[in-house]
Amino acid sequence: MTVTLGVVMDPIEQISFKKDTTLALLIAAQKRGWSLLYMEQSDLYIRDGDARARVRELSVDYNPECWYRFGESRDISLGSLDVILMRKDPPVDDGFIMATWILEMAEEDGTLVVNPAAALRDCNEKLFATRFPECTPPLLVTRDPQRLKDFRREYGDVVMKPVDGMGGKSVFRVRPDDDNLSVIAETLTADGTRSAMAQVYLPEIREGDKRILMIDGEPLPYALARIPMAGESRGNLAAGGDGVGRELTDRDRWICQQVGPALKERGLVFVGLDVIGDYLTEINVTSPTCVRELDRAFDDDIGSRLMAAIETRLNSTQRG
Repeated sequence: MTVTLGVVMDPIEQISFKKDTTLALLIAAQKRGWSLLYMEQSDLYIRDGDARARVRELSVDYNPECWYRFGESRDISLGSLDVILMRKDPPVDDGFIMATWILEMAEEDGTLVVNPAAALRDCNEKLFATRFPECTPPLLVTRDPQRLKDFRREYGDVVMKPVDGMGGKSVFRVRPDDDNLSVIAETLTADGTRSAMAQVYLPEIREGDKRILMIDGEPLPYALARIPMAGESRGNLAAGGDGVGRELTDRDRWICQQVGPALKERGLVFVGLDVIGDYLTEINVTSPTCVRELDRAFDDDIGSRLMAAIETRLNSTQRG
C-alpha cells in the first residue's frame, strides 16, 4: 500500500548516526516504499481549527557522511497523513504537551499517531510503572522531602530521582550513611514544590538495566542490558553504560504479560520497558530507543517489525 508517513523529531542533523533509533525506523519505512515527511515540534500549528505543519520531504540512508536529504518544503494539513511517528525526545514540557494537542486533532481526522497523543501526555514514564505494583520494587512518589527521608530510613539503600527526568540525569543513590539525604530530598522536590520518586536500590543493576522493546503489547524475545560504568549506579547509555544483548528471562516475560494488555488498551504501539533484576522500573512511551544496538546484537530489523505492525493498523481502518 502507498503510505505517507510524517515524523516529528529533534533536529535530524544533530542525531547520533551510530545509535539513533528514529533513523532506523525511517529507513524501515522508506524500504517499504513509504513517502517520508519531516517535521520538528516548532513546525506544528493550528489554523482555523485545522492541525497543520510545515513539512519537508525526506530521504534517509545509513551513510555516516550524509544520512538525510531534504526535498521540497510545503504546508499541509496533518489529517492528510496516513501515520505520524512522534519521536521528539523528552522532556515532556509545555512545548511537547502542545504538540500532543495538535497531533490529537490530526488523530480525529483519521491519522494514526504512534504513540497516541493522549497516551504520551498521560503515561508518565516513571509513574505509569506504578500501576503495576506486583512488578515494581518498593517505591514512593511525593513532593514532601520528609517522606523521602523516611523512606530512606525505612529501606536503608535507595535511589531518588525526578519523575520527569531522562538519560539518568539527577538520579541519586542514597546509602544509609549518606549525609546528603536532606539536601538531595530538598533539591529533587524543589523544597516541596515538585514531585520526586524514591525506590529501593537494586544491586542487580550491576548486571544491567534491561531495555525490553514491545510492539503492539508483545515483547521482542531479547533485551539490551545496559551495564553501568565502574563506579556508577546508572546503566543508561547516555550515562556511559555499555549495552549487551540478552535473551528474556521467564520473569521478564511475566512482567511483559502483566503490562502488555494495558499497552494495547491505550493504543501504545511502540514501548520500552526498563527492568532491573526481577523488577519493572520504567515504561518508556515517548521515544523508546536501543533499536540499533539490538539489531546489531541479534541481526534483526526491528524497524521493519514496527512498520509491519503499523501497516496492519492502517489496513484495519477505512481511510480513503
